[in-house]
This record gives sequence, structure tokens and C-alpha cells, in this order.
Amino acid sequence: MAVLGTGIMGTAMGRHLLEAGFPLRVWNRTLAKTKPLAEQGAVPGSTPADAVDGAQVIITMLRDGDVVVNTMNEAGPKLRAGQVWAQMSTTGPRAVPEAAALADRYGLTLVDAPVLGTRQPAERGELVILAAGPPEARPVLRPVFDVLGKKVLWVDDSAARGVASTLKLVANNWVIGLTNAVAETIALANGAEVDARVFLDAVQGGPLDVPYLRIKAKAILENNFEPAFALENAAKDAALIVALAHDCHVGLPVAEAMLARMRAAVELGHGDEDLSATYFASFDRARTV
Repeated sequence: MAVLGTGIMGTAMGRHLLEAGFPLRVWNRTLAKTKPLAEQGAVPGSTPADAVDGAQVIITMLRDGDVVVNTMNEAGPKLRAGQVWAQMSTTGPRAVPEAAALADRYGLTLVDAPVLGTRQPAERGELVILAAGPPEARPVLRPVFDVLGKKVLWVDDSAARGVASTLKLVANNWVIGLTNAVAETIALANGAEVDARVFLDAVQGGPLDVPYLRIKAKAILENNFEPAFALENAAKDAALIVALAHDCHVGLPVAEAMLARMRAAVELGHGDEDLSATYFASFDRARTV
């Protein structure tokens, strides 16, 4: 088993695989980020090729499509025909054809399998896995996916069509929209000197009250922006969503506005914080919660 990319998500996934008894090799561009998994028994590779050597299943959990393809090409000397590649990063459908071509070149079985869920679901092994790939890959991945997620949705028998990656962007548009709406609503309440907690009381128990509202509003009100879904990564996903909409000739002016808002918050220095830090885009640089 190999995991390439040991950031927030890859580390949580690797931990579950180790706890389930899978022998695990790991790699990250910043080697120090493999240390927590190495302390649990994973074998760090100094190169992607080291990590994939002999692995039946390779998981990529990296920033974007270019990084995924570059990393797998670096792994090329040790890739072997028949390995199953679960590409679990959020890359968007535009990146899938290049990944599929790479898989064909090395004789890999590609499964496009992005996940729904942030830090907490990953740490609890409760991700939702959106998978597309040939039926023969499913028995190989079933014990792996059972450890990582609470639900697996097989949405297509071919990874190359990008159905799973497209569905992931549809879902992320909802996540990003909800979080931006919460951030703007709390910002409006604070700016207008209305107690945001009274707003939360007003909607409590009704159709407008959703768990995500509670989670993100609490974080903003407590000035706690520990990243569950880092703002910079979310902005990358928002750009993929806007690109997908353009490809489909669908107008998404709200998504475009959210992307601009998120980029503004990144420019204010909040890129490493949680997506809910879009809150700060509503104020000038000196304004705080």
C-alpha cells in the first residue's frame, strides 16, 4: 500500500490504513510531513518511486492535477503493470484524461475516487468516496475504502470520463456556498451590531437550521480558524468549479463571486486557515471578529 501526499487528508487516511493492519509506504514533497505516519509504522520514501515500489494499491492525495501527474511520473521507474491507482485528490474533470493516459502508459488500473469530507471526517474514517473505475478494481479497493469511508458511491465503470471528479465539484460548490453564506451572515450581524447568537437562536430547529451553519458559525464567533478545509485549497476548488461551469455553458455568477471573495481573504493572509476565514473578506485589514 502506498500513499503519496501526507497533508491533512493523506495523514488521516494513512493512520486508518495502519490501524487496519495495511503495510504502508508514504511519500510527501516535504519529508517532515511523513513523520507522524512513520512513528506509527509507515515506511517513508525519499522519492515517489520508493513509495510505490511493490504496492498493490497506490493512493494519491495531492493538491491538484498537475502535481498528481508530475508525482506519478516521478514514480514511473517503480510502477508496474497491474497496480491499482486510486486517484483521490480533487483535480476536476479536466485533469482526468492526462491521468488516464499516464495509467495506460504504465499499465495501471485507474480509479477516479475523490472524497467528500474534510479533516474531521477523514480523522474518523467517515469520508464519502465517489468512485469511478472498472468493476475488477472494486474487490481490490473494497477493504481499503471500507477503512477510509462510511460510504462508497460507484458512479461509473470508467475513470477516464471524469464522472466522479465532476460530481465532486458539484458537491464542493454546495460546501463552499454554505460556508461563504455563513461567513457573510455572521459578518453582517457583527457589522450591524446584531448579536449573531440571537440569529442562530431564531433559526434553531427550523428548515434553515443545518449542522454546517452551527459548526462554522461557532468557529467564526470563537475566532477559531483551525483548518478543516484550508481556504487556499478551497479557492483552488472554486476555480475548478467556475472552469467546469464555463465548459458546460452554465452561468454561475454566485460561484464566481465566491471565488473572488475567497481570493481576497487569501490575499489578506488567511490562506492557511479554514474556509470560514472568508469572513475577513467582509472587512478591511484592521477589522477582527
